[in-house]
Amino acid sequence: MDLGLAGNTALCTAASSGLGRASALALAREDANVAICGTTPEHVDETREELEAAGEGGVLAVEADITDPDHVGAFVEETVEEFGGLDHVVTSAGGPPSGPFTSMEDRDWYGAYDMLVMSAVWTLREARPHLVESDAGSIVAITSRTVQEVSDGLLLSNAVRRGVIGLVKTVAREFAPEVRANAVLPGAHETARIENLIEDAVERGDADSYEDAYDSWAADVPLERIGEPGELGDAVTFLASERASYISGATLAIDGGSMRS
Repeated sequence: MDLGLAGNTALCTAASSGLGRASALALAREDANVAICGTTPEHVDETREELEAAGEGGVLAVEADITDPDHVGAFVEETVEEFGGLDHVVTSAGGPPSGPFTSMEDRDWYGAYDMLVMSAVWTLREARPHLVESDAGSIVAITSRTVQEVSDGLLLSNAVRRGVIGLVKTVAREFAPEVRANAVLPGAHETARIENLIEDAVERGDADSYEDAYDSWAADVPLERIGEPGELGDAVTFLASERASYISGATLAIDGGSMRS
């Protein structure tokens, strides 16, 4: 299926690994120009090479910290200068520290808010004028299924990510009709983030081994497995495309049917 993204420009934050990277790769396969940022030089370089091999569009891969508004602004500006405009934004972010309420200090809460919410605010603030000028303006925010159903041991993700949903639902109205905005709510996917959470669970004594903890992630998924990152990336790319031209303000769970709400 041709999604009509060839020649469009997509900016993906925190996309040198995980689900952000999978989304950038799916967009590149549609021959879009793709800009990504990350904080680990080797991951940025690896992602650049993978994106360049994936499609016919241009690639911009830079080091930038999405918790620093100056870095975010420079990233958006460099993308627009490189490709002459901006059509799509995909906001992604790493996960905050795991743990219960009693283990979290003020700095953990503020750090999670900057990482998950303010990074999206800064990105959209800088990108909005360019998205409005586009004939295909779209925003897709990668959040988590925890915005609807909390997960044990993920207090910060449970509490703070909900702010992104409020942001998306609001800008879907305020930026319309020029720009559409949606959010995806991924469940467990086979990323480094999941590996870290599994290791944390073993260290806390919540599981006897890595294998036991890994199996528990899929135990309540009707499809009897956790997701492949590319499956999330394909959904993000569809929502950015003209094939989703009447979808805005939506939240799409991508979790193998595990969400009960």
